[in-house]
Amino acid sequence: MDFSILHYGFMQKAFLAGLLGGVSCAVAGVLVVTLRITAIGTCMAHAALAGALLGMLLGTDGLAMAFVFSLGVAGLIGPLSDRADFAPETVVGIVFSAMLGLAFLFIGLMPGPKSQAMNLFWGSILTVRALDLWVMGVVTIALLAGLGLFFKEVRAVLCHRSVALATGVPATAIYYAMLFATGATVTAALRSIGGLLIFSLIINPAAAAYQLSYDLKRIFILAGVFGVFSCWGGLLASYYFDIPSGAVIVILSTALFVVCTLFSPKKKGLTRRQKFSLSFSQGAQMVAPITPEKPHVR
Repeated sequence: MDFSILHYGFMQKAFLAGLLGGVSCAVAGVLVVTLRITAIGTCMAHAALAGALLGMLLGTDGLAMAFVFSLGVAGLIGPLSDRADFAPETVVGIVFSAMLGLAFLFIGLMPGPKSQAMNLFWGSILTVRALDLWVMGVVTIALLAGLGLFFKEVRAVLCHRSVALATGVPATAIYYAMLFATGATVTAALRSIGGLLIFSLIINPAAAAYQLSYDLKRIFILAGVFGVFSCWGGLLASYYFDIPSGAVIVILSTALFVVCTLFSPKKKGLTRRQKFSLSFSQGAQMVAPITPEKPHVR
């Protein structure tokens, strides 16, 4: 490998963005894949996109408006999915359609050329700004710190939210926090990865990691490694072969999933959630002391 490319400032920023975005998106991906609400990645991306477009239309900071929209959608999906008489995926689909309509509405209202707005759809990791790196860094550190501090509670909610609630875990608060974390992660990586491509970077590394392990800690680590590998591989391919980096990042993450699926060491007799419940049994023993008495669950 020719390390001379790291002498360029824009490549240094791009590789740092790939590290931060690959880790944060993959960690958020493990959360949404386990919760089986993978469509929330697309929903959050379009919410952040709509917010950024509104900011551009009003002449304000698009990043700030993107955070407002994505976090607002996260706060909307949680209560709606709890109170409505249908699955969370239905709520996500309804909110997604609304955000998609707003995004195209804001584009249509913009005067003049739409090139700057269209860049948000595809992203540009090679032109990432210092401000974007700071935001991605803060979000990544906060995400990893929260996961480290509340790993037992997160593992309990991911395995079975109702059982976690019965053992005294603040399951609703943890669930909402995971939604907010996903929204913040998507927004932070919006400008560098793109609204249409970030969904793949969230889902593919996490899905690939699930093919290799049932241990949640190992899944998080593998997903992060796969996410960073996809980003850095896409950057190298873009530099040497003069091809779009975002597209290569998505293709590499997809190829990783295919390879991991083909060579998965898992037994085929049990489903992913059945196997994952085995690793949760250890976490339940750690969470149980939160309450005076551990309930009996069959």
